[in-house]
Amino acid sequence: MLMEAFGDGRFYRRYGSGSCLWRFYGWQPHAVTLGYNQDSSAIDTLRCAREGIDIVRRPTGGRAVFHADEFTYSFFAETDEPNAVIYRLVHEVIRHALEALGIDAEFCRSTLGESSGKGAPVTCFTASARNELQVDGRKLVGSAQRRTRRVLLQHGSLPLTGKHKELSGLLAGGGREAAASTLREMERKTVSLQEVLGYIPRYGTLVGLMRDAFFRLNGFEMVMLERHELEDFLDCGPVTSNS
Repeated sequence: MLMEAFGDGRFYRRYGSGSCLWRFYGWQPHAVTLGYNQDSSAIDTLRCAREGIDIVRRPTGGRAVFHADEFTYSFFAETDEPNAVIYRLVHEVIRHALEALGIDAEFCRSTLGESSGKGAPVTCFTASARNELQVDGRKLVGSAQRRTRRVLLQHGSLPLTGKHKELSGLLAGGGREAAASTLREMERKTVSLQEVLGYIPRYGTLVGLMRDAFFRLNGFEMVMLERHELEDFLDCGPVTSNS
């Protein structure tokens, strides 16, 4: 809906040409998101239903993510800049925000192809793409993009705790041995803020650090939109997530 608001000009008519939008939110109930082209049979839908976990399909590609204790972001802009340039710029803001917490996050230098088939990983956090953020070689931020003409959406997950690794128990087929193998792989390749810092930063603290980092890097102040402004703007009824 926000991409549509950029595409049809509503956002710019209200907030001015050249404006971009950051959205910060969380998930309640918890949910598994599938990549746009990912086979839903990879997820144990019955177990998710029993545990009250939603399953939804993202508008972006990639692999499954379990959204539980996390700081989620979305970034929207109308731009002619290449996707890869925006990808790095957005992660640069996040990297500076993490730096303020004392975290030395690094850009991943590898390039990950969109492989498919039996050999492809099912989970997003067991694979890293170029310019995603890692700490000591373990993935901390996972992101994905979608472009419709000149409008770009980038969104991603910053796990607050290791709960995102519980995706290993929500996969279909393979039994306990396969789940344990996936969990070991996630333990080896992923990390959360709590594991790095020893505590969980407050949600509001993370929002403030993102605002400060954006200003330091770009010289522009973020103007916070209240929930009712987003509801009125999109004409979509109550917004239930933290926005």
